[in-house]
Amino acid sequence: MSRRIEEQIEQLVGAKIEQMGYELVDVEYAKVKGQDDELVVYIDRQGGVTLDDCEAVSLAVEPIIDEADPIAHAYVFCVSSPGIDRPLKKPRDFEKALQTKVDLKLYEKLNGKKEITAVLVGYDESAVRLQTEKGQELELGREKIALIRPHIEF
Repeated sequence: MSRRIEEQIEQLVGAKIEQMGYELVDVEYAKVKGQDDELVVYIDRQGGVTLDDCEAVSLAVEPIIDEADPIAHAYVFCVSSPGIDRPLKKPRDFEKALQTKVDLKLYEKLNGKKEITAVLVGYDESAVRLQTEKGQELELGREKIALIRPHIEF
């Protein structure tokens, strides 16, 4: 059900967000035990997003969501930046990350490890192709990957 709500919100506010000069990165709807549910719209643009940007988008899209009323009960709504370590979910995320290091968390161990850092060299709907630091090519089915995000060097 939450995926359906997320898709519905994307359709409702995507055009407005783009019209304002932002990219709709993701929508997350989560049930929170003992509290109101949470609806988060993630936006981005060249040069990053400020708190003022989040406020402007929130004020513009909240009336659209309220009018459509896709969530029948109380929830908390916010607009946020996805951050520099946002997970790769959509094809455009993978496209931007090609030929860069990514961190993967796996559901099951591979060669004794559940976490891998490698260069993303390719992807499609069913798999990602990686090159390890040792130059080894590795292809992993997407169903084996719990999380994939850009690698951040500190």
